[in-house]
Amino acid sequence: MCPADARQKTASNRLIYEKSPYLIQHAGNPVNWYPWGEEAFDKARKDDKPVFLSIGYATCHWCHVMAHESFEDEEVALLLNESYVAIKVDREEREDVDKIYMAVCQSLTGRGGWPLSIFVTPEGKPFFAGTYFPKTSRMGMPGFVDILKQIAAMWQNDRARIVKSSDAITNDIQPRSDSVSSVHALNAETLKKGYAQLARSFDPICGGFGAAPKFPTPHHLMFLLRWYKRSGDLRAIEIVEKTLNTMRSGGIFDQIGFGFHRYSVDEKWLVPHFEKMLYDQALLALAYIEAYQATGKVKIAQVAREIFTYVLRDMNSPDGGFYSAEDADSEGKEGLFYLWTPLEVKQHLGEVLGDLFCRFYGITEAGNFEQGRSIPHVPVSTQSFVAKEGMDLPGLEKALKDGRGRLLDIRKKRVHPLRDDKILTSWNGLMIAAFAKGYQVFGDRAYVDAASDAAKFILSHLRTAGGRLLRRHRQGDAAHPGYLDDYAFLTWGLIELYEATFKISYLEEAIALNQAMIDIFWDKEGGGLYFTGKGNELLITRSKEIYDGALPSGNSVAALNFLRLGRLTGNTDLEEKADQITKVFAAEVTEHPMAYTQLLVALDFMVGPSQEIVMAGDPASENMRDMLNVVRSKFLPNKVVLMRLDGEEGKRLATLCPFVEPMHSVNHKPTVYLCEQYSCKKPMTKVSELKTVLH
Repeated sequence: MCPADARQKTASNRLIYEKSPYLIQHAGNPVNWYPWGEEAFDKARKDDKPVFLSIGYATCHWCHVMAHESFEDEEVALLLNESYVAIKVDREEREDVDKIYMAVCQSLTGRGGWPLSIFVTPEGKPFFAGTYFPKTSRMGMPGFVDILKQIAAMWQNDRARIVKSSDAITNDIQPRSDSVSSVHALNAETLKKGYAQLARSFDPICGGFGAAPKFPTPHHLMFLLRWYKRSGDLRAIEIVEKTLNTMRSGGIFDQIGFGFHRYSVDEKWLVPHFEKMLYDQALLALAYIEAYQATGKVKIAQVAREIFTYVLRDMNSPDGGFYSAEDADSEGKEGLFYLWTPLEVKQHLGEVLGDLFCRFYGITEAGNFEQGRSIPHVPVSTQSFVAKEGMDLPGLEKALKDGRGRLLDIRKKRVHPLRDDKILTSWNGLMIAAFAKGYQVFGDRAYVDAASDAAKFILSHLRTAGGRLLRRHRQGDAAHPGYLDDYAFLTWGLIELYEATFKISYLEEAIALNQAMIDIFWDKEGGGLYFTGKGNELLITRSKEIYDGALPSGNSVAALNFLRLGRLTGNTDLEEKADQITKVFAAEVTEHPMAYTQLLVALDFMVGPSQEIVMAGDPASENMRDMLNVVRSKFLPNKVVLMRLDGEEGKRLATLCPFVEPMHSVNHKPTVYLCEQYSCKKPMTKVSELKTVLH
């Protein structure tokens, strides 16, 4: 039982009946919280009160701060309960609600973030927005108590002004994208412009893009890898390597237990915001894997393996799904779980190893964080450290591995940050894709097993009887209709899982899920995909997004899925859908393409060259394994791979992909059929032939 569940016993509001760890954290508040739903808005209309909408998530540091200052406070609760209907929303469960009102906050204030604080009419129309508010005015920030009093007075005395404002704001956030006949066109020049913008934004000293705070944004790096392959521009690969290496050396990476924290508050990647998100692990693992394929550098591959080690150890549920996140705070302090002093290290490792460990990981008496504690990081390169210390590299690596293992065992005895143990379909889709890709490149059976188990869990527990996806699972309860991201990200995972295992069932599921996504979310008039399906009357708009932020957008991922499935099956209608997505959003993407790097990944595939590879024969034969390893070892981002088996499996594949029907092994030898940019080469039965062609 997590700490949030333990607090249920003193609950005083309706959140006691929810499954979200974030909502349960507030079940004991004196605020009379409602979950998002008809009951709350009916109450607001009946009592003629405005609605205070508070949106956050379980591992959000400033959500905790505002909760302690205001939502646990009797004075604040009295004001909220008397003059408002208060609604709590877990943004990870109800991303549809969050996206709409985050757009409002960004439009009104020029910034966003969580906790998100929105005041709306009983019809859900927003009229005031902000993020964190202290209880009373502080450092130029308005106090929450004052805001509550002023808005309550305005609701009573100047409601016409509120209603007029809310109508205007609601109208402003309605989706307005280009029609599919846009005069703008995305092409190779768009890719070039996106690269140029990233190159200008790159920090050559510390890696990453822009100034602090710095976010990993793995899809930036995955696009740059494709630009490097397309153009041969060495600067692109240098940007990727510099960023990946400096992140791995910084405090944003958990040097003791592995895995990446959310972001760095400084430009050096030293001081992180300590929460860990599943989607960051998945996307960063994919970036490191692709960078390894492009460079062949084992050090880069090792980071992907370290991420997988963390996820399998700490984020994998016994049933197969992956948990969502780990909090930044423990014992009421941010980062405490991850910090060390030299005295602690030497106490557990001894004077000699402890001193070596502290010098390598920058753990000092002065510290680099609060109260003289240190965030482990790697201040100098391993090569420089070895040269300075006069040590041999294998000896140093063995000593550090021993020290990390012992300190990890000690750290396990500390009070752990809260783990948000809900299982989200979309984030699991990303993790499935990463583990499946990891198996393709590294051949580690544990990775494909983890991906397969998660896919089985999602498809078994997060689908309705009619085949529709659900958003969230926790403690046996699955809830909320799936959003675009759930369908698009899971389809991505299933495509990777098919190419990892060549089990037809995964390709069948991917095709069916992709079609369901089109049926539910596709805009038949304007093109592109809405974030939410039809029939949710409480939402004041249906957003249609392409911005690739911390997470890539559902439209961007869907565009690449359409292209890959189109090439896998020969269904050109899907490729046309991808083309329509680029046209719908062409105007905004053309202006600032570096903000849409996942879409640029899809555009890179669309511009080509791309490759369709069909392998026919016995997959267990040594020659077939060798040819498959040749394909998987190379960085071929715009390829699709099919395995044409004999018998029933072959017939099932031909049903899905009719063009493979005539493709059989030649003279009973494993055979590779390769087509590139709509032109097919002669069948190959020798590994040497395949190497030559792919080179």
